[in-house]
Amino acid sequence: MHTRRSPHRFRTGVTLVSFAALLVSACSSGSSTSTASPAAGRAVLAALPQATPSALAPYYGQKLSWRDCGVPGFQCATMRAPLDYAHPGTGDVRLAVARKKATGPGKRIGSLLVNPGGPGGSAVGYLQQYAGVGYPAQVRARYDMVAVDPRGVARSEPVECLDGREMDAYTQTDVTPDDQRETDELVDAYKEFAEGCGAQSPKLLRHVSTVEAARDMDILRAALGDRKLTYVGASYGTFLGATYAGLFPKQVGRLVLDGAMDPSLPSRRMNLDQTAGFETAFRSFAKDCVRQPDCPLGTKTAQVGKNLKAFFDRLDARPLPTGDADGRRLTESLATTGVIAAMYDESAWEQLREALTSAIRENDGAGLLVLSDSYYERDAEGDYANLMFANSAVNCLDLPAAFNGPDEVRKALPDFEKASPVFGEGLAWASLNCAYWPVAPTGEPHRIEAKGAAPIVVVGTTRDPATPYRWAQSLARQLSSARLLTYRGDGHTAYGRGSSCIDSTINAYLVRGTPVRDGKRCS
Repeated sequence: MHTRRSPHRFRTGVTLVSFAALLVSACSSGSSTSTASPAAGRAVLAALPQATPSALAPYYGQKLSWRDCGVPGFQCATMRAPLDYAHPGTGDVRLAVARKKATGPGKRIGSLLVNPGGPGGSAVGYLQQYAGVGYPAQVRARYDMVAVDPRGVARSEPVECLDGREMDAYTQTDVTPDDQRETDELVDAYKEFAEGCGAQSPKLLRHVSTVEAARDMDILRAALGDRKLTYVGASYGTFLGATYAGLFPKQVGRLVLDGAMDPSLPSRRMNLDQTAGFETAFRSFAKDCVRQPDCPLGTKTAQVGKNLKAFFDRLDARPLPTGDADGRRLTESLATTGVIAAMYDESAWEQLREALTSAIRENDGAGLLVLSDSYYERDAEGDYANLMFANSAVNCLDLPAAFNGPDEVRKALPDFEKASPVFGEGLAWASLNCAYWPVAPTGEPHRIEAKGAAPIVVVGTTRDPATPYRWAQSLARQLSSARLLTYRGDGHTAYGRGSSCIDSTINAYLVRGTPVRDGKRCS
């Protein structure tokens, strides 16, 4: 999050669950065309009582036993939390925690918890690979850098669904069905994925909500000995952080929510907004591409989208060879995922141009497959991290499904294709995945006000593909103590992406508590 990097490195943010489940959440059946504020009339997330319930006292009183992580400079521990907060005595979930102690100079302020997004991104991996060594030195000097993998994620009793070979088939599923046979195949793929999750993680699957993960963070705060929580969350991490603030407003310290999500949105509207967000990012790429001598999609901006869509259509009929050891060819779905992956960070545009050039001019799909694999966290041995499984598990529990069946998707196609002529059709069908989930959702769209919380910094990027700027504006309006900080630019999230204005503002807030002026804009 703090250096310019391509998607094949550590990516933060809202993730694709495979192109066959592409968006941040698969949520409710709310209208996709309403222009009214989605936050209006929504229920407000209620704060929990400040007094710790006696049944939770053993969790809040636990002492973490730190040990060597095998990564120089880092320590690890395991924290216990109740699997079911409504019935704390029925079992625990064990959560992986890591830290890197404050380096000095200067007096230690406390712990700074980080989360890279997802849902499903490993916070521990992010801490060890980037935040613990790449955050600004002045921040690392004064804080113990801390991360916990949320329940169901990575090292914290991960949700499992499919093996590598099954995931390969899933990620290649055609998500722009041309007839009833292809529609049935897509539905079957969603059902197989859901059934796999239900069979392998039946008990945990009911208890991986964002509310439960936020409650886990308060136990961690207490176990770390911090009176208040200091936190930087990116993308989905903003939803997690905002949820914490809504539940525990009096425990809010310095919170930075970068690449903000809007908790008041039903999923159909959320997915439609994100479709438009990827189109906005793609138009920025298109303008840049035609200025380069190696753009494979034309010499005029208006040609780029049409030529890319035509390329996708050709792949739909005839996938390209990739040289992959497992025999995978570049399908339309894998190519689309590869392109979308590069929209998260403008520093990946050169890599995308090269991959598209190889595919379009040389019939070599290897470059786009690399981008797609990096997005899915598929390694060279054909194994997948649990990112995609946790992503669906959390999203499908947090909100009702966007669509209940193919007929509803077909009716919504015009809206999605208007939002993005290039990506709209696929993203509409990708929103169907939670319709077949084996566990009923426990959440609904809601406002988060967090009345009584200390000032919270909400960061939005004007051309963010995955968390559109309007979401940051909406969240800032909801949170009673929000300060909206705007980055005028491209890419997903803003902190550490090259703007000295953004970085110095957030650093001053974290280290010195310097208030952020509401409405400040940076470039």
